[in-house]
Amino acid sequence: MSRAQVALEMLVLVGLFFVYAGDAPPMVNEAHYLVKAKNFWQPEWCANDLFAASGKAHVLFYSTFGYLTQWVSLSTSAWIGRVIGWTLIAAGLSCLCRVFSRESGLPHSLMYTWAVAIGWIAGIEYGNLAGEWVIGGIEAKVPAYGFVLFGIADLIQRRWNRVWVWFGAAAGFHVLTGGWSVVAAMVAWWITERNQPANIRCPLVTRWLVLGGVLSLPGVIPAVQLSMGADPQDSAAAASVYSYFRISHHLMPAAFDFWWYLRHACLLFLLFALALTATKDTPAKRRLMAWTIGVIAIAAVGMLVGFLPPVAPDLAAKLLRYYWFRVSDAIVPLSVSLLAFQTAYQPGKFRRLAFAGFAVAVILVTYSSIARMRTGVPPSVNERLLGRVLHTDLDRQRIAYRDWLRVCQWAKASTPEDEVFLTPRHQQTFKWYAHRAEVVNWKDVPQDAASLLEWKRRFLEVYPPEWGTVRVSINYRILRDFRDRYGVRFLIVDRKVVGDNLPLIRVYPRTSTDNENYAVYEMPR
Repeated sequence: MSRAQVALEMLVLVGLFFVYAGDAPPMVNEAHYLVKAKNFWQPEWCANDLFAASGKAHVLFYSTFGYLTQWVSLSTSAWIGRVIGWTLIAAGLSCLCRVFSRESGLPHSLMYTWAVAIGWIAGIEYGNLAGEWVIGGIEAKVPAYGFVLFGIADLIQRRWNRVWVWFGAAAGFHVLTGGWSVVAAMVAWWITERNQPANIRCPLVTRWLVLGGVLSLPGVIPAVQLSMGADPQDSAAAASVYSYFRISHHLMPAAFDFWWYLRHACLLFLLFALALTATKDTPAKRRLMAWTIGVIAIAAVGMLVGFLPPVAPDLAAKLLRYYWFRVSDAIVPLSVSLLAFQTAYQPGKFRRLAFAGFAVAVILVTYSSIARMRTGVPPSVNERLLGRVLHTDLDRQRIAYRDWLRVCQWAKASTPEDEVFLTPRHQQTFKWYAHRAEVVNWKDVPQDAASLLEWKRRFLEVYPPEWGTVRVSINYRILRDFRDRYGVRFLIVDRKVVGDNLPLIRVYPRTSTDNENYAVYEMPR
């Protein structure tokens, strides 16, 4: 393909990513990552916020993509970051599709790459096991997956030296995404190279593997530093908070819904059915499957770790933090899509099935894209996605979003930059819109042990489970204590939850019609 054709292919892919995930910022994790990135470059910004000021895990992402936050708004930073991240993934996917089709002896076309991308997106969204995604907002794993795609392309071509460099670069941005890719590549090397004659076998340990390790250090060193210096008891307690209390929906097999297992099992069945029967056997396919088997093996170990909590809860909590299912959720659908659309080029009884699968993928991605467009609010404030209200009227959601912006704008315009707020439990974008610190936030969980334990203590103190849906205390002694310990003067409440009869001084809105969903009260002295 000419450079112009490659550029066109990448442009089409970025356009597809925009249609599928071009929601208004912030996406669910953008308010988490870019807030942290802004504080990385500007430590005085939200300096009193427990999460923003806590230890930084993804230093390379913060130092590169986060630099944008010093010159443009958070929303503009998100859009620029998305374009960069999507372009990197588009370049990696375009390269992978060209290489796989060439090594498989098939013609390459724009339609082929576009079809693989559609199938990949649909497979991730509707076939994941642990809630993984790739095409969405910008965060550290997005550029990491872009490098992983380039690494897979070189792995298929048996260019092992370049594989380690690509995966090392991925680990520099996101240590787990790149690190697990390295482990899977070592499994693939063992499967494909161990029986090769010694004179043509590619060695495993080379200076390029060392170079990949050096490139991974920006991701490895901060992750290690966050674990250093903590008391073993505190470290175990923090791991339990992370794995069992906060992130269990991504980490604990026992927390996964039965439907997730069923849909992922269908995807795995399709993968091996395609590998064994539907497509032409080539070295490229064997290497792709070897690496995919490595990824699946990592997830299988995670399943075994999932049996440990009843017998060794502390050890299990520490091990579960490694996101054993992250890469398999992303790569199994990619391998299925590559094999399925390779099948579509070949004559035989499976060709029609491949086209039917493509048609289903198009329908699913179209449905998801239209559903997001109809909502009209950023995903991070979508009450259905946040799990607060499963069947909220769209007009009501838009009104609630408008009112949330208003109360955040009031906080930004009417209070000093070092102000600290108590905020509603279900929100996760206060710092994004108000540029003010908050006492605690469910989404914004720190990574280092001391801050993580403090986060849980604050969360259970501010939002005790026994309060149910009330989620606010009117006990003056408690509120005065919060004011003294956290320096918090104002309490923001969701009026749909707590009503309008709180025995506190309301400072916003002046009249109930100015903001029907949110209000700000002064904490008692």
